Amino acid sequence: MTNGNKELSLEQREELFNTLKARFEKNMNRHEGFEWDNVQARLEVNTEKLWSLNQMEATEGEPDVVGYDEKTGEYIFCDCSAESPKGRRSVCYDREALESRKKHKPENSAIDMATEMGIDLLTEEEYRELQKLESFDKKTSSWVQTPANIRKLGGAIFCDWRYDTVFVYHNGADSYYAARGFRGSLKV
Repeated sequence: MTNGNKELSLEQREELFNTLKARFEKNMNRHEGFEWDNVQARLEVNTEKLWSLNQMEATEGEPDVVGYDEKTGEYIFCDCSAESPKGRRSVCYDREALESRKKHKPENSAIDMATEMGIDLLTEEEYRELQKLESFDKKTSSWVQTPANIRKLGGAIFCDWRYDTVFVYHNGADSYYAARGFRGSLKV
């Protein structure tokens, strides 16, 4: 899929641009007032971010533009798949949780996967903002960044959307479920 320095081939870049542009144009409610040409221009000068966006796409996150950071001039991409991305489910929260399991370890952790992909787990606040755009995670749940005081005690938090409401829950950080993954964001 990629070479050693995490660069996409010209063909992969073109395919990614086409996918992102089609999604952008189909879902204007997520980014009213934004122009695709400006987003693409930003992507073309930040090619190191394309690999991360491609990883979001490859794990079925369906990344799309959900905001713009006025201070940095960066567009904010976020996973907009209806449910937690399929290619990122059945993971515990972080490496410490993964290593603490004696039996039935998951293959990976949310934090490790996000780091490998070059993206950030959503915070609870970012998750709530995403849900204002449309309803996500009606059948699944997503790990979110956990405050240090909760993580220190062995816990981690996750969110989902039920009854027209964002719910925030806790679990042991070492738990994992087929219906729980994580959503990420990337500034470009």
